[in-house]
Amino acid sequence: MEKIKIVFWLNAEFSHFAIAYFLQKKINAEFYAIIDITNKPKKFFEQQTLVKFEKVWYFHDHIESSYRINDTTLLEMFEKKYDLNLWKILLNERIFYNFFDFYKFSKIEIMSIAEQTGKLFEKVLDSVKPDFIIAQAPVHFHAELFYQMARKKGTKCLLLSMPKLAGKYLISEQITKIDNVDNLNEISVPTNRTCDEIISYLQNKISDKMQRDYIKSNVSSTPSLIKAGLEYLLSSNKHAHTHYTYYGRTKLNVISKTLKLFLKKKTREFFMKNNLTFEIDNTGPYVYFPMSVDMERNVLIDAPFYTNQIEIIRLIAKSLPINYRLVVKENPAQVLREWRSISDYKKILTIPNVTLIHPSVRGQDLIKNSSLVISLAGASPLEASFYRKPSIVFGNVVYSLLPSVHKVSSLEGLPELIKQALSKNVEISDLNRFIDLIEQNTVNFDMSEFETRFNSEFFYGGWLFDVMLEEKKVKDFLDNNYDEFKAITDEYVRKICHTNRNTKLVNR
Repeated sequence: MEKIKIVFWLNAEFSHFAIAYFLQKKINAEFYAIIDITNKPKKFFEQQTLVKFEKVWYFHDHIESSYRINDTTLLEMFEKKYDLNLWKILLNERIFYNFFDFYKFSKIEIMSIAEQTGKLFEKVLDSVKPDFIIAQAPVHFHAELFYQMARKKGTKCLLLSMPKLAGKYLISEQITKIDNVDNLNEISVPTNRTCDEIISYLQNKISDKMQRDYIKSNVSSTPSLIKAGLEYLLSSNKHAHTHYTYYGRTKLNVISKTLKLFLKKKTREFFMKNNLTFEIDNTGPYVYFPMSVDMERNVLIDAPFYTNQIEIIRLIAKSLPINYRLVVKENPAQVLREWRSISDYKKILTIPNVTLIHPSVRGQDLIKNSSLVISLAGASPLEASFYRKPSIVFGNVVYSLLPSVHKVSSLEGLPELIKQALSKNVEISDLNRFIDLIEQNTVNFDMSEFETRFNSEFFYGGWLFDVMLEEKKVKDFLDNNYDEFKAITDEYVRKICHTNRNTKLVNR
């Protein structure tokens, strides 16, 4: 009997290497890997013996900078064969367009990278014929492309994501959907939690604290930043020529850009302190729109046609009933992107029926006092549901199962959708069904905490990833974290065995 075949997508976040490490101890399978990594940690993967991979493809080894496509025939074939919309993926890639300041990619360069990427992934899928793909939620175009191609070929994808509730992780074929669940009626007799118990559940799972801790660990780690800077300056920087994601990142450009961004950040913070609102005005009804962080999956992939948040704010403001105003709050995590430009904030401030709130104000308080919450694809509408507030989303979200969550289908229909949503009640029974579904289909796992500690141990707190890794230190770190991965690896085993009943377990 043939072993099942699993292809892992691995990169600088080591949680999925850890999953492969622990999973091989539980199932008898052939492991393969596509690895998206820079040059120095690549040496670790070339030499490591912790996980036995039958074959490994280093993604950037297959993307040649000199390669140029002659015509679009092959890309047209990929689109038809795999039912793709390539430009939707490519123009929402943060490296190619709108966000990347180090290098300007031409149309030909983008299409050439896309063609080489598609050829590599088709080669992997055709040669291995994997039964499963194990990966985190894709955030870059090439990871999303591999996922879509694998699904079209019928490969079972086991994607790990957080369904907007901290500490809960979902393994599913689609990031925004629980497998085999189409509506809340899957739970015919929900647990009878009271309103207070539902709020208590939310308080224990709200992602705000996790977000604040993550921001704090990334913003305040000055010693790690200094060490990373010295290591960066004194080491070679070859991947600026070998990895298109690093094109233009010469040491001079990086240093210059870092200093400019630091100054811009301080200037923007001064502007926000003096121009954004700190007080919540509850004298009249309002609709609340929490801004999403730029360059994140829930904008670029989950809401691909709504990435211009300034324009979205204008559209919402135009669509409100005359007695409502729009309250907009900057996302505190935007600090990791040095905030937005002052010109963006000024554009929002000039809209007459819009109030722009400072990021330090608690979003929870704004949700409680709102009449309706609107988001691209963030967690706030789910939180709003727990406070019995209806919501509207522009993108695909796992909590769209809730009847009080409305999905935008057309911009022209937004005014009517807002009216409908404002009149919608949130039923406690629906919340109980949703909580039951989450509890039944997720496991307790804190990937962010693991990544933070791993980055602190090996990657200068996440400031520099192109470093050498020692196998023994990595092994010791993983072994010391076995308890944290037990539940998640057991869930992978359950998912794999449920799909392929011939899977052999390793004798423990």
